[in-house]
Amino acid sequence: MTNIGLGLGYSPELTVHEMIDYVVEAEKKGFDLAFFSETIMTIRDAVTSLSAFATKTNRIKLGSTQILRLRTPLVIAQTFTTLDELSNGRVVLAIGACTESHCKKHGLPLQNPAKVLEEHASLIKRYWNEEIVSFKGETIEVEGEGLTIRPKRKIPLLIAATSKTGLKIAGKVGDGVVINATTSPEYAKNALNIVRKSAEENRRNFKEFVILGLVVAGIEDGTREAERALRWELASKFEPLQVDFAVRPRIRVGEPYVNEELINNLLNSYKIGGKEQLAKDIPMEVIKGLTAYGTKQEVLNKIEEYRKAGVEIPIVRPASSKLIKPLIEALAKN
Repeated sequence: MTNIGLGLGYSPELTVHEMIDYVVEAEKKGFDLAFFSETIMTIRDAVTSLSAFATKTNRIKLGSTQILRLRTPLVIAQTFTTLDELSNGRVVLAIGACTESHCKKHGLPLQNPAKVLEEHASLIKRYWNEEIVSFKGETIEVEGEGLTIRPKRKIPLLIAATSKTGLKIAGKVGDGVVINATTSPEYAKNALNIVRKSAEENRRNFKEFVILGLVVAGIEDGTREAERALRWELASKFEPLQVDFAVRPRIRVGEPYVNEELINNLLNSYKIGGKEQLAKDIPMEVIKGLTAYGTKQEVLNKIEEYRKAGVEIPIVRPASSKLIKPLIEALAKN
């Protein structure tokens, strides 16, 4: 097993101290990347967590998502310059669009998410590379601003994208892409074709792109803990408030395990018995299609499918805190 990452940030019960221990263990086991996802559930923040990881590790790369507009482009550029210094050049930044759900959560007026993604990405990169920056766009305007201290090394700026629009923006302005969690290898292949085509249209070298992919996973040990956790994870995507943002865009990219019939069936399950019934009614073929689930060998084989689809570093995100240790052991290179 080569080029593997560990994903954290989705377990409310997992403390920062416990996550530090897992990242230290992942580094010892030969993992290449520890990735922290800031979620709309506002559990723990990535910046504090990455800072803690950086002070306790020496080799493993450290990445995280940042939802735009929650921090300004200047603050994001400043923060990751500092994190890059703290980690001796090991950070990777992945930015995601500020959707209507995020705006409601944080009391922000809605702006065009795609336009924000494109303009803020360009602006962050300019802050890293230029002493003085002036920019006038549709969503943000600055005049003669900049960082006093800029990064000594190139910080990869990736686009965390699900929709066709976001994937095209990744090809246009990003240094790479993070393929979203709970998507299949087939979706990843189709998504990367969109990124590649966009890069070529914008005269950029796709071969230089950094390609990461979040893979929600669980090794079954007879307790059905993995199945329960994966069902709950998928149920959060198919809930009425999330399905338009989290699921339907995947169909348009080319996700073979999701269709309107499945969506309508699961929405009906939600009406009958809430999230619990929805989770119960998710077909097993959908679980196995959108995640890495099963025996140790089945999980390893599925991760290889993502790699064959073009994902350079699959970031394995355990579906619950109880599943972390077995996955680290299964994926260990050392």
